[in-house]
Amino acid sequence: MAIIISTSKDINSPKEIIWKIISDIDNDPNYWQGIRETRNLKKEGNTIERETIISFRQSKSQEIVTFERSNQITTSIIKGPIIGKKVLKLTEISDNKCSLAVNWDIQIQGIMRMFTPMVKKHILKGTIKAIDRIAKEGENRYNKTSV
Repeated sequence: MAIIISTSKDINSPKEIIWKIISDIDNDPNYWQGIRETRNLKKEGNTIERETIISFRQSKSQEIVTFERSNQITTSIIKGPIIGKKVLKLTEISDNKCSLAVNWDIQIQGIMRMFTPMVKKHILKGTIKAIDRIAKEGENRYNKTSV
């Protein structure tokens, strides 16, 4: 059973600043509390294959992260307790404002399927908090440069 989760937020910061934050995927654990650590395995062009340790029982996931232009990052989760995709899409609203949307299309594997409603709620809550942390960092960086 597929789980679809979508949320977005308008951010008072230029798109370029937010892109620098979200495209620095080595810092994902600073924003996404469900991620404990990441280890890049291979990089080819605009694609990075990585291993991720997630919070749930310190489980390992394998992901392929693809950077598309300077407005979208697609993470294909190919192994682990959750498989599917997470897409971050950045849209410019004005010179100093943008919108960050996050869309999940995932499936829960194994015994965790029993907890699908709880996992869905947990991922939505974590995504909202991650976007808030990204927005706060972006707005702080923008305010420092515009002073």
